[in-house]
Amino acid sequence: EEPVLLAELKPGRPQRYDWKSSCETWSVAFSPDGAWFAWSQGHCVVKLIPWPLGEAELCKTSERKSRGGKAEARSRGGTKEKTLECGQIVWGLAFSTWPAAEEGDTDPTCALGLPCLVLATGLNDGQIKIWEVQTGHLLFSLLGHQDVVRDLSFAPSGSPILVSASRDKTLRVWDLSRDGRSLQGWRQVQVLVGHVQWVYCCSISPDCSMLCSAAGEKSALLWSMRSYTLIRRLEGHQSSVVSCDFSPDSALLVTASYDACVIMWDPYTGEQLRTLRHVPLHSTLDYSSDIHSSSLRSVCFSPEGLYLATVADDRLLRIWALELRSPVAFAPMTNGLCCIYFPHGGFIATGTRDGHVQFWTAPRVLSSLKHLCRKALRTFLTTYQVLALPIPRKLKEFLTYRTF
Repeated sequence: EEPVLLAELKPGRPQRYDWKSSCETWSVAFSPDGAWFAWSQGHCVVKLIPWPLGEAELCKTSERKSRGGKAEARSRGGTKEKTLECGQIVWGLAFSTWPAAEEGDTDPTCALGLPCLVLATGLNDGQIKIWEVQTGHLLFSLLGHQDVVRDLSFAPSGSPILVSASRDKTLRVWDLSRDGRSLQGWRQVQVLVGHVQWVYCCSISPDCSMLCSAAGEKSALLWSMRSYTLIRRLEGHQSSVVSCDFSPDSALLVTASYDACVIMWDPYTGEQLRTLRHVPLHSTLDYSSDIHSSSLRSVCFSPEGLYLATVADDRLLRIWALELRSPVAFAPMTNGLCCIYFPHGGFIATGTRDGHVQFWTAPRVLSSLKHLCRKALRTFLTTYQVLALPIPRKLKEFLTYRTF
């Protein structure tokens, strides 16, 4: 079943800057509960949209656009969409839940006793601005990077740890807990140095044990989130690695490169499990045969971990089943830059070079009992721990994703 375009959102103001990147959607994000959607609209603006509950409502959003292409402000239970004026071109976005303020807190950022949802924005001047989603208020800024903050990743499950990736060739780890605040500002836990090119992407594993970073280099770097030291270099691509993502159980890691390939890794052993090659769909399409026409821009796992989505320069959104070497579905899109799954599955959001966001249907799947058991076990067992279990070899191969 091919992806169907459900809706498209367009920037609501004319371009004000000469820089090409000021009108491009470099990042899109859903809040962990799926209640909010954010997109870097271009023109130094981020749109925060309270999210519809189902596809029927989502389809209606295409009917709510004004004549100028700007989506009208919508409300859900009194919550309205918001525009965040960031003052700089926005490159990275990430949501997280902040802990509730406690009794005696002299500076309660959130309402007393209630956790709040925050959005981090990575900006062109190296700043990271943290916003409260419900009110749209700027809470504070993080200073330290010397160049564009290209990507952001919060540790899952409401952790206060934020990792930022920058063109200054470093990653920085920030502690945004209340204990991490001092008179000098929020605590910078670590500066990770190891890349020699701009850092494009960072991804924290769902079990919070590992961090992967991708730069304009042929290798990705895997770091420990416990000691903040380099675990290994993942070498196998023939060109710059630009995107990476962990599977929901942390057992797999995928990296996407300008070499038109996605490599699936076992992050614990560094073994390459599979390579997905982006070849032209068929010769009748008006695509160049040059390999750079299929340069990857983004890759992401589906919430249940059985599918991947990729966006490439050949103007196609591809959806891959985990156990197959060829895409199971395609959709034509223009100049895609990023993609992300809705947290509860069913559709994908993509950002484009012209500042638009498109929403596509995605395969809905009922996970098998076998996969659910594997996912549950791999959430807390490393590859080495699985291999040490007194179980049959074929079962070990299944649990370590070596049967496809």
